[in-house]
Amino acid sequence: MRSLIRILTTVKELRWYYWGIIICSLLTAGTALLTPFIIKEATDEVVASLQGRGGGLSVVIWLAVALLLADLANTIISNVGGYLGDVMAARLRTRLSQLYFHKLLTLPQRYYDTALTGTVISRLNRSITETTQFLQSASNNFFPMLLTLVASLAITAWYSPWISLMLLVVFPTYMWLTTLTSKKWQKLEGEKNTHVDIAGGRFAEVIGQIRVVKSFVQEKRELASFSRHFDATVGLTRTQSRYWHSMDAARRGAMNLIFFGIHALIFVRTIQGVFTVGVMVLLIQLVNLAKQPATMMSYLVDTAQRAIAGSKDYFEVMAEAQEREGLADPVVGARKQLAPGQPMIEFREATFGYEDGDNVVRGVSFDIAQGERVAFVGESGGGKTTLVSLLLGLYQLRSGQVRVAGHDITETPAELLRGSVGVVFQDASLFSGTVRENIAYANPDATDEQIERAAREANAHDFIMGFEHGYDTLIGERGLKLSGGQKQRIAVARAMLKDAPILVLDEATSALDSKSERLVQQGLDRLMQGRTSVIIAHRLSTIASVDRIVTLRDGKVDEIGTPEELAQTGGIYAELLALQSGSKRDRKKLKDFDITA
Repeated sequence: MRSLIRILTTVKELRWYYWGIIICSLLTAGTALLTPFIIKEATDEVVASLQGRGGGLSVVIWLAVALLLADLANTIISNVGGYLGDVMAARLRTRLSQLYFHKLLTLPQRYYDTALTGTVISRLNRSITETTQFLQSASNNFFPMLLTLVASLAITAWYSPWISLMLLVVFPTYMWLTTLTSKKWQKLEGEKNTHVDIAGGRFAEVIGQIRVVKSFVQEKRELASFSRHFDATVGLTRTQSRYWHSMDAARRGAMNLIFFGIHALIFVRTIQGVFTVGVMVLLIQLVNLAKQPATMMSYLVDTAQRAIAGSKDYFEVMAEAQEREGLADPVVGARKQLAPGQPMIEFREATFGYEDGDNVVRGVSFDIAQGERVAFVGESGGGKTTLVSLLLGLYQLRSGQVRVAGHDITETPAELLRGSVGVVFQDASLFSGTVRENIAYANPDATDEQIERAAREANAHDFIMGFEHGYDTLIGERGLKLSGGQKQRIAVARAMLKDAPILVLDEATSALDSKSERLVQQGLDRLMQGRTSVIIAHRLSTIASVDRIVTLRDGKVDEIGTPEELAQTGGIYAELLALQSGSKRDRKKLKDFDITA
């Protein structure tokens, strides 16, 4: 229950809704309690009138009017409280979702290396929905009833302490039996949630890769795997439900016995003349008011258990360590801030490995000057893309240092660091929406003129204007309505519009045909002008014009030099040149590298 209280205290801006719900609940309980007293008076008045001692018809009519007013007040106030509860739940869901999404956006890359996208989404829908549904139900229904219960116990104690004591026995008994159930129930619920999250994660992954699934005719296998997880939840639900309802039968059976004793005592005391008929009616109604929260408790505890399990999952994510934040001199605009001779990028004995694995980068050291073009060359798995990830601050070094524009990236907020780097990946990674929105992704406030200028420089304007709606053309999820070359040119235009002082090209033309490559490369050449560029190339022709090459072997720097220098050393680059001009058998060896002829 502490996690649910923590949910409420997390969203403190809703405190006025909390107070409004409390006030409405108090008034709802108060008006609900008026009804038994009015009926008591009406009952006694009718009995007295039948015996010739009553006040007559007018008194009964006024009591009926009073009953109507009490019911109307209860109806209006309870609906006002219900409205506040609904809005509170909606705002709570919105705020928790925003906090969750914000947290996900600040988590380091290592979190996403192991978490399935669909699982992350499933957890959002499940945990927040279950938590807010419980709080909405509690605020709209159970909380007013709980206040009514407390008042009913106090009033009942005035007439008969024994009846009040018997009512008090109901709730500790019920909660004790519930406590016996809770631990096993939550364990089973956690297992169910794991299956649902895994199935949801795979579902999102399959839908996102549906062409691959269909191409390899794996629909049946994916459906079978998906079904296995949900079938497992059915088996767990059988065990969980059988256990829960067995205990619930025991709980409610114990309650039935206690209420039998209460009703029997009321009837006997009335026959003995201790209670009037009106008091008997009053006490029965008060007991029924007290019984409502008790009978609802089974549903409440069930939803509370789900909410507690969901809120635990929510706070597990919220407890993850996020990327660094803080204040540092902005890196953006570093072209103007660099002192003469100071490198734009520096790696100093950088060593890194994923999680608890072996080091994949070992003692890497090199400098890249402002405006210099440097290519990373090496075998697959040699550490080229890892160096780019370290430059972007996506992972933390085990030892060593990376500096950008004179700033240690461990002391630079991620937003400022990445704001200084433009990236064009092999996968263009476009979003659903229009061409305009995708080009302007790095600068949403860009003017139409700026967007068009970037598109022209990226050789994208002509094909964009060939669409019926031009820049307002919808490109589909991940740009599926575009060709590979078109997507890459939009990605280049996006990087141009960002206008960052550092540019990273991670195999930006490797998946393109010759014509598309030529068009994209022309855009990249314009993009690299005046920028410090880091290039991971798939083709030797792409790096022919770089200033220097850094060759990597087994995560270490093997050689650093100009293309002309390294062509003569007999190292990796020279070997690749030789393979390119060698026999067909030698060309097959190029598959071991991220470079082809």
